[in-house]
Amino acid sequence: MSVSGSLITRNYSNFRGVDYSNNEVLLYRSPDSLNMWKNYASDLGKSIETRPDIVLHKEFSNTVFGLFFYKVGNVTKEIVHSGTKLYADNVEIFSGMNPRKTIFKIMNNILYILDGINYLSYDGKTCEQVVGAIPTTSIGRTPGKNGGSQYQDVNLLSPYRINSFAGDGEGKEYYLDSPTIDSDYKPVVTINDEIKTTGWSVDYSKGKITFDVAPAKPYTDGQDNVFIKFKKEVPGYRNRIANCTNMVEFDNRLFFSGNKDYPNALFYTADSSPDYIGDRQYYNDGTDNALIKAMIPGNNALWVIKEPSQANTTIYYHIPTYDADYGMVYPRSHSSISTGCISTGINFNDDIVFYSTRGLEGISGQIESEQVITHRSGFVDSRLIAEKNYEDMMLVEYEGYLLTIIDNKVYLADSRQLTPIENHIEYEWYYWELPIKPTSTCVKDDVLYFGTKTGIYKLTNFSDDREVDSYWTTCKDEFQYPQYQKTTNKRGCVLDLIGNDITISTLTDNGTFEEIGTYNEVKEYIVCRIKKKKWKSIQLKISSTTPFKLFSGTLEAYIGGYVKR
Repeated sequence: MSVSGSLITRNYSNFRGVDYSNNEVLLYRSPDSLNMWKNYASDLGKSIETRPDIVLHKEFSNTVFGLFFYKVGNVTKEIVHSGTKLYADNVEIFSGMNPRKTIFKIMNNILYILDGINYLSYDGKTCEQVVGAIPTTSIGRTPGKNGGSQYQDVNLLSPYRINSFAGDGEGKEYYLDSPTIDSDYKPVVTINDEIKTTGWSVDYSKGKITFDVAPAKPYTDGQDNVFIKFKKEVPGYRNRIANCTNMVEFDNRLFFSGNKDYPNALFYTADSSPDYIGDRQYYNDGTDNALIKAMIPGNNALWVIKEPSQANTTIYYHIPTYDADYGMVYPRSHSSISTGCISTGINFNDDIVFYSTRGLEGISGQIESEQVITHRSGFVDSRLIAEKNYEDMMLVEYEGYLLTIIDNKVYLADSRQLTPIENHIEYEWYYWELPIKPTSTCVKDDVLYFGTKTGIYKLTNFSDDREVDSYWTTCKDEFQYPQYQKTTNKRGCVLDLIGNDITISTLTDNGTFEEIGTYNEVKEYIVCRIKKKKWKSIQLKISSTTPFKLFSGTLEAYIGGYVKR
């Protein structure tokens, strides 16, 4: 039966993002869109609309590598890493910062800061290198070289240690658990809770304290009564942590990685103690030199993802396990996944995702069973992985989106719009271009901040007169009949939208977009008079330099004769 002369109506609605895959684009996606998204806070995602504007929050003369809002009591301080300095509410609190991205974590109401050369703490008043807790490395020691047992590990963050002894009333020579100790620090000797500054001498070359009078036995049998604090700094111990570039909180501890001198090492603090990292508190994830690129807490495990290498395994996970002798431990397990991470990863609404050479990957499968990776960015891969600085990206969650920021380009994965494709789930995506190049990000009270080379900017919706170039292009629509020519119904294009200075353009076949008209103060809908004849496919482009919302569109066309060449 001939369809020639039939009137076909196409509805564009329930928009779901962009599709750069070069495949057939569905009616509700766009093959080319700029600075549009679904703002679920404004109308529950019923429309797509222009992104928020970017406005200056605060100027800085040097690049902003980190921003954090630190609440101390009832006061919130704005912490900024700019250049080589750290500021709190514009007051310098530390100098000598590493000019690279900074990581901030709060534990026990103290702010901990890592930048690749410094591991700092800030309590709202003082910012300094983390002062390591002093461990008691040996207990139950007796005069002479015998007796005692190892107790706590040496702290990577502290050059000091304590040994405890039980006096016997006879022995005067007390050997420490290090054969030599540092001579730039005089040991502190405590006997029965009383500090003794005289009555003893120290031999630094032998790690020995000699008493003039032998300390008496303890008042209570089995309890140590002589405590000696001394210094024994191990070169490079502190830098094992300070030179890390990754820090995450997991199971009430901080975990560190990214030290190029220890590419496989995963260091971790004692429980709720960011100032204590034992020199045996680490795991080696792998035996090659591939660097750990991401640590991602999720699904009751800490996922460790390494850069691509010749090793068969690049993904490990650590599950908290209680051990009767050692307390909580984090045994290493490896996944069967061999795909590596070239940039970073994140827990995006309980989806463990990371970026490989192919795009955004998600880890599927149960813990302690076979895991597989499933792709998440198929709709934008053709552009995303072609970005010049693809390996130097930033990830941040904002309003239910995962923002992938590369230079001034932003790719937004929507956690509320998931599309099943074959045997996996893909996110729907949107695309922005910013007038700035972010160097750091922070979200506070639902406001997204960007650090840049000149200061801090933020997203804002305060003004509907803001100037933001944005547009939405419909798919290359053949109206279900690619073999026939079509002619538009000049009264059959209705667009439901809100905005000002809206420009409507059309493109037929392989031509260029032609402007149909500009519409001002649109509060509900417009009717566009599109007069196009003998076309095979058609596209609409809705654009503006001021904010607009697009709810839906309808376009009608009559079917003509067969396409001719």
